[in-house]
Amino acid sequence: MTDLSRNPLTAADLDPAEFQPADLAALGEGHLAYVRPISSDEVKRFFPQAPDLTPGLALFALLSASGAPILLADSRDVVVANAMAHDLHTVSLH
Repeated sequence: MTDLSRNPLTAADLDPAEFQPADLAALGEGHLAYVRPISSDEVKRFFPQAPDLTPGLALFALLSASGAPILLADSRDVVVANAMAHDLHTVSLH
């Protein structure tokens, strides 16, 4: 899939069997971000540099299209506002 046709996309360009992991990870990069509810128990998995937090807190993570962590907050509204401030469209992960 790395050599897409520049003029209209064809079914062959969109064949999922031809997608490579890097192609999928790059989809939406710089344009999309994922809002994911997480527990403070999961924070170190996404944000290894984060300080120790009280267990059991309900938090929200903003992740890039490739899954890279961007922001952690205790409010979904804060995460969405940050994404909007950086011209990122948000989608939710459950």
